[in-house]
Amino acid sequence: MSEHESARRTTLPIREGQPSIGAVRRFRLSVLEGGKIREAWESRGDRCAIGSHPSNDLVIDDPTVSGFHCEIEVGEEGARVRDTRSLNGTIVDGVRVLEAFLRSGDRLQLGHVSVRFDLSDDLNRLPISPSTNFGELVGVSLPMRSAFALLERASLTEVTVLLEGETGTGKGRAAEGIHRRSARRDQPFIVLDCAAIPVNLIEAELFGHERGAFTGADSRRIGAFEEANGGTIFLDEIGELPLDLQPKLLRVLESKEVRRVGANTHRTVDVRVVAATNRDLRAQVNAGRFRSDLYFRLAVVKVTLPPLRQRPEDIPMIVEGLLPTLGVDLPRLTTLLTPEFMASLQRSAWPGNVRELRNYLQRCSVFEQPPPVGETVQSDGTLRIDTALDYVEARRKLLAQFERGYLESLLATHQGKVAAAAQAAGIDRVYFYRLLRRNHIKV
Repeated sequence: MSEHESARRTTLPIREGQPSIGAVRRFRLSVLEGGKIREAWESRGDRCAIGSHPSNDLVIDDPTVSGFHCEIEVGEEGARVRDTRSLNGTIVDGVRVLEAFLRSGDRLQLGHVSVRFDLSDDLNRLPISPSTNFGELVGVSLPMRSAFALLERASLTEVTVLLEGETGTGKGRAAEGIHRRSARRDQPFIVLDCAAIPVNLIEAELFGHERGAFTGADSRRIGAFEEANGGTIFLDEIGELPLDLQPKLLRVLESKEVRRVGANTHRTVDVRVVAATNRDLRAQVNAGRFRSDLYFRLAVVKVTLPPLRQRPEDIPMIVEGLLPTLGVDLPRLTTLLTPEFMASLQRSAWPGNVRELRNYLQRCSVFEQPPPVGETVQSDGTLRIDTALDYVEARRKLLAQFERGYLESLLATHQGKVAAAAQAAGIDRVYFYRLLRRNHIKV
């Protein structure tokens, strides 16, 4: 058995009524040169963050080591190291890497510091949820049920949660699921997309403003934090928050007080914060584009939602849940649930994840033959038109399908960034948001 195969995650037997437990091989890191010689760290979970910032698992106090230098994870495919855009890079056995598999005995060079990686025969047990869903998120795979276990625990607390993952992995639904399972479920759930608001208006959107605070402020307005008082605020794309606003957000998180733009007094707010990003915030910290103290305050509990390519066994379950929401008729539904069709979906990479998958299924519901995955299908006479409907209704149905498919495909192309998608479509951003709401598309 190879080192990679032996490091794979397994499921251990458990007693009836207990949650499932996944297991990964334990690993050890030993500092050989630089830093504190003979310093060692042994894993208790499936990953380790290394850097000079105190929030890392292995803290190396050396000026040549970045605040968040790299991360090691033992998972389904083996042990991997990933550089988090460090200043001096991560070198594995003499080769500089962005991401690489590790073998027991490999030597990592981080600046002037040398670290040895060793796999142990012992196992670390990881909590795996017995449930195959969390709110609207579904999955039977170990990576997804591992994320469910963290989300379930976080829901029972008041801690700040940072959701990480590629665009389309379901961070918004995870945030809503946390709120719905929390003690604040009957209070407001407010969403603010930091990437979709003009820079000069973000502060007013977050904290509110008084009348006359700036040009166009014709009346007093409460901000998202006051609106969410008693409930949960979801700060989507937090990595897009301008650097000059980050200290103000940090003060709100620590003091639980907001000051409207143009006001002299502070107002107390009782808000639970969930943030999300498709960026690597630790890399942003290294580049000086995100404050380390704000990152540390947001990532009290950090949950990474895996991409579809890491959990293909979840695709049939996801498809079965998506098809009824697309208005697919029974004969077409039968065609799209065949083993051959499912196998073709599981072989695809889906860079846009569930959002791209939904868009593809939408196109499949229009065309007689499933279009090639990831390619744009032209209207060449193969459109499926329901002649049982009158002209007006058939036209309305087809246009609605096109509109939703176009919007979802455009968002997937632009990694979920509304401003970029609206610009590419030649549509005003306000009207673009109106189209998204009309089609019940969450971003």
